This record gives sequence, structure tokens and C-alpha cells, in this order.
Amino acid sequence: MLKAWIIVADAGHARIFSVEQPNNELVEIQPLTCPEARLHEGDMVSDSPGRGRNASGSGSHDVGHTSDAKQEAAIRFAGRVSEVIETGRIAGRFNRLYVIAAPAFLGILRKHYSSATSQLISAEIDKNLTTHDAIEIRKQLPKQL
Repeated sequence: MLKAWIIVADAGHARIFSVEQPNNELVEIQPLTCPEARLHEGDMVSDSPGRGRNASGSGSHDVGHTSDAKQEAAIRFAGRVSEVIETGRIAGRFNRLYVIAAPAFLGILRKHYSSATSQLISAEIDKNLTTHDAIEIRKQLPKQL
């Protein structure tokens, strides 16, 4: 039996849909969220950057940047999304995978796929459709999944 999973994600949200038959509608089976994505940069890091000393002992420099905090949160979330996908693959819950993700997040997510999961990817679409309904998302996919 052919069964596909469709992952729709950005750095803060992921939605996993399933399709039992090639022409069927999408059925959402699991939403995931990254609470850190809702925070402002300043809420994710301390009030001021840390200070580091040069190896020579002469002077100091700032350590850490707030933009790094958002990137780290996105990387951790991509790992979490990938774990759910991997668990589904191992359990045989799908044999084809479609990934629709915000362009920057898609690049991060790709780094987390196992080689076995990569082989099941039928298509990747670099769009952020996390707030769209299932009907709109389905329109972005091939008629026959």
C-alpha cells in the first residue's frame, strides 16, 4: 500500500499530513511547535553578550550574538522534526515523503535527514505554507501522490 507523509514546516511550526491513496485529501496527523521561535531575540539570550579574553591576555571581546540564538533554536527544531520523520519511517508509516518548508528552514532540515529518509523524498518545495489550510497545501503537490 502506498502511503505518503507531507511535512509542512518553518522554524517555529511543523505540520505532518498523511495521504492513504494517491488522490486523497491530506489528513493532519501531528502538529509540532518550537516555543523558542515565538520569543524575541533578547528573550533568548542574556541581557548582554558574554566577555571572552584573548589568549595573549591583552583585552577582551564580546562572545555570542542574538542572531545565533534564533539559528540554534531552528537547528534544534529541525532535529526534532527529523526525529519524528525518522520514527515514522522506521515504523513503516509512510513510503514517500514530501517536504514543503520555508527556504531557510528547508536547508537546515535537509542536514538532519538520514540517508534512508532522503531516499524516500519524492519532492521538496521551498515555500512557507504552515498557516495555510490542507486544501491550499494539497494544491501545491502533484495530483497523484
